[in-house]
Amino acid sequence: MLIFFSVLLLIVGFFAYRHWSKTQARNALLAAPLTKHQRRIIDAQVPLLRRLPVGLRDKLDGKINLFLDQVQFHGCDGLDVTEEMKLAIAAQASLLLVNRDIWYDNLTTILIYPNAFKSRQRRQDGYVISEKEIVRTGESWDRGPVILSWRHSQQGALDDRDGQNVVLHEFAHQVDDLSGGTNGVPILSDGQSFAEWERVFLTAYDTHVHAVEHGRPTVIDPYGATGHEEFFAVSVEVFFERPKALKADAPEVYDQLSKLFQLNPADWE
Repeated sequence: MLIFFSVLLLIVGFFAYRHWSKTQARNALLAAPLTKHQRRIIDAQVPLLRRLPVGLRDKLDGKINLFLDQVQFHGCDGLDVTEEMKLAIAAQASLLLVNRDIWYDNLTTILIYPNAFKSRQRRQDGYVISEKEIVRTGESWDRGPVILSWRHSQQGALDDRDGQNVVLHEFAHQVDDLSGGTNGVPILSDGQSFAEWERVFLTAYDTHVHAVEHGRPTVIDPYGATGHEEFFAVSVEVFFERPKALKADAPEVYDQLSKLFQLNPADWE
């Protein structure tokens, strides 16, 4: 019996130490600043972040460190992944959760193509299953990986005023999926009401679909009319890149996203 309890204590001690060690390593990454070289790269590749309030820069540095330590980047179709690619993607992904305690815990892989890539889409209608090949600039899978076209990712980041950003879009799906499914309802922040979120986003989605079907211009990309999860993702793109336009056009959507991310990009300038 004594041997049994001794072994049990050793096992418990091992896992306790392992947990403590991981926590210490995580905290060290979150507390470490980026180098001046890394910040110069990020400022050049992601001009949106030049508008980030000073108080958030240190927090973002830590989240970027955590992301780079956790995620492996793989180039596809002969692409050599560079430091610029890693930092640009990591910075934008980390921005979404810079003020949240939740994290992309299950994401370990990002695949980068030089350009748009082909993907097979599978649909089921009753007993009929069909597949077709489509061209994509980005794709987000449950629990990863995230797949990106570098050409479109770079263009989306460099033009930070057009409301179109494939990295923010795909990582909005990753944030959405943290709730257990990609359905346009992410894990809400403390104090947020699910009933209020549902009311605001369902109403805004229906309004958006009606506008798109009747050919009216919309601040939120028309692609958002294809489903609630896509409406959420394109709204996130506009929230960060055209916050004042979104706040004027759909103030309740802006307010919910501001509470969700605990950020107020309309005031960053």
